[in-house]
Amino acid sequence: MSHLISFHSKQYISLPSPFGEGSGVRLLFPFQSFLSKQYIPLPSPFGEGLGVRLLLFLLSFLPSLYLSAQSFRKEIDAQPELSASNYLAYPAPSGRLTPPPAGYVPVYISHYGRHGSRYLIRKEQYIRPLRVLERADSAGVLTDAGRDAAAKIRRMLAESYNRWGELTPLGAEQHRRIARRMYERFPSVFSGPVWIDARSTVVIRCILSMENELQELLRCNPRLQIRHDASEHDMYYMNLSDEKLARQKENDEVKTTMKEWDGQHLDCHPLLSRLFTDTAYAGRNIDAPQLAHDLFSLAGIVQNSEIRHSLSLYSLFTPDERYRLWQRANIWWYLHYGGAPQNGGTQPFSQRNLLRNIITTADSCLALSRPGATLRFGHETMVMPLTCLLDLNSSGIQVFCVDSLEAKGWIGSRIFPMAANIQLVFYRNPRRPHADVLVKALLNEEEATMPLPATATPFYYRWSDFRRFYLAKLNSYREP
Repeated sequence: MSHLISFHSKQYISLPSPFGEGSGVRLLFPFQSFLSKQYIPLPSPFGEGLGVRLLLFLLSFLPSLYLSAQSFRKEIDAQPELSASNYLAYPAPSGRLTPPPAGYVPVYISHYGRHGSRYLIRKEQYIRPLRVLERADSAGVLTDAGRDAAAKIRRMLAESYNRWGELTPLGAEQHRRIARRMYERFPSVFSGPVWIDARSTVVIRCILSMENELQELLRCNPRLQIRHDASEHDMYYMNLSDEKLARQKENDEVKTTMKEWDGQHLDCHPLLSRLFTDTAYAGRNIDAPQLAHDLFSLAGIVQNSEIRHSLSLYSLFTPDERYRLWQRANIWWYLHYGGAPQNGGTQPFSQRNLLRNIITTADSCLALSRPGATLRFGHETMVMPLTCLLDLNSSGIQVFCVDSLEAKGWIGSRIFPMAANIQLVFYRNPRRPHADVLVKALLNEEEATMPLPATATPFYYRWSDFRRFYLAKLNSYREP
């Protein structure tokens, strides 16, 4: 279809969209509602000619932006579970690792991992949407699709009953597999009677995640010496509660950004028309955004349970709706836990104590001939800001236009699925004891870049550069 540009008293751009008419416009330009229009007025204060050149200049950026957004949209269309954001079950890693420089061997691993797959945290997350559907059924206004959804939610409720937020069998298995891969990839770290120090937050799903990894490591090497603990004593770095930063991530600019994005991009009423036969009843009795959020959460979480092979709720949503609801979650996480300028750009510093602990503990362990490993287990609300604080794969970027997050590669689903983990692997050259210690970062077991001076081997950085850069970053932080 051709798209015309008209230049009379005003200039308008009709933008082609990879997601259907008008969608691309809304993705790129959040400052105007496009519920009834697919055009952007761009009056030029510099005269007609410059207005044309400005429009052509802006249009030159569209292909790369569309390509990036379209690529993850295609991934979601092919695998709807990817739209689950932080509910995404841990994806299997590629297994590809760049070999270290000649003579170097892994000697120590410092790790922080999220608990594995879990149920929803609160009973209300199951009960609230089920109550809405059952009331509508009693009133005789529920569609067949609505009744089918209610039956599925009852199954999910029965499976998770009184297990709110607990680790699922899949979550336990994820950690056993991560531990085995860690052992097989870096056998020199775990050989002989080396010490493994493991810490967890005091939440049971994190403790059980830790225990599953440790049990698997012991199966691999029964001679390992293991210390493990879960105490409030360590929560100042394992799960810091920073009230000042917490207030800042809910500031007016963050709230306004989300509210405006919702108003421009989300329309939950088509979902209601598929669930309820009486639109007047739905209008009077249903909180459409809340119901859409609840059902989408249920659709995402089921992949973490034992009934995942026989039940899905994604058919309730169109491909566009799945994508938009994922996009909203991606923006929400960025604004609340990423380096968003809307929150002051400092949310990643919520993990300053954790990063400092990682550095000081590594210094102590590297002083030993056999350093072993330090394992820590917590939550995505630590993994996400720590990833951004380390700026792994440029995740610490500041983005003013939240619709461009995908174009800039900020995709939360790739950072914090269930069982997400950061592994810092340290290397020495035993034949050259005074050679630089090297360190490599793995994000979810995939090699990640860091903003450090490069060495001759990709993904390997000097530990001295790591210490210098990140300690200076930590020391530069000033509390709000």
